[in-house]
Amino acid sequence: MTSEAQKAAAARAQSRRRGPAEGPEDLALKERCIAWEIAGPPMMPGVYNNDVQFVQTKNAIVILNEMIHDARIVPMDGRPHGTVPRWMGDSRGHWDGATLVVDTIGFTDKTSVRGSDEHLHLTERFTRLGPDEIEYRFTMDDPTIWTRPWTATVPLSRIDGPMYEYACHEGNARSVEGILRGARVQDATPR
Repeated sequence: MTSEAQKAAAARAQSRRRGPAEGPEDLALKERCIAWEIAGPPMMPGVYNNDVQFVQTKNAIVILNEMIHDARIVPMDGRPHGTVPRWMGDSRGHWDGATLVVDTIGFTDKTSVRGSDEHLHLTERFTRLGPDEIEYRFTMDDPTIWTRPWTATVPLSRIDGPMYEYACHEGNARSVEGILRGARVQDATPR
């Protein structure tokens, strides 16, 4: 990490210890059911809901994640990247031989992947190694955060079985309300 990114990471860690949330904006995206790092991009293995389904159409590939039921539509028709920042960035794909390459930029400043910011450039490569295995390799490049790009590889194995809806709804009203009520009780409690 750059020295500035190290300082920012330390400040973020310290701010998480500051006490009760003042409002929903103080809560993590996953607590509000907006985005979950397991679903990506990049897709990072978690303790549950790691299923991924690929759907190919004439002009796009849809990457559907079981976690938080996100569907990322990756245009494959050569169009340029858009200019509006998105939670999951703006993806474009192409085939490099038998490897699906997905290039993503345009993340919001509120979406952080391993400390990255809105300057993140993510390149994902999906290569089928056999009938039941895909090598998922991604490279993270954000010069405002890291001194050089870095790459990770995650094996994806085929399973037979259904994907289930992840019952988390944007805003996560009951949980957020409970967290904020608890915070107000803590505020009112003498210390």
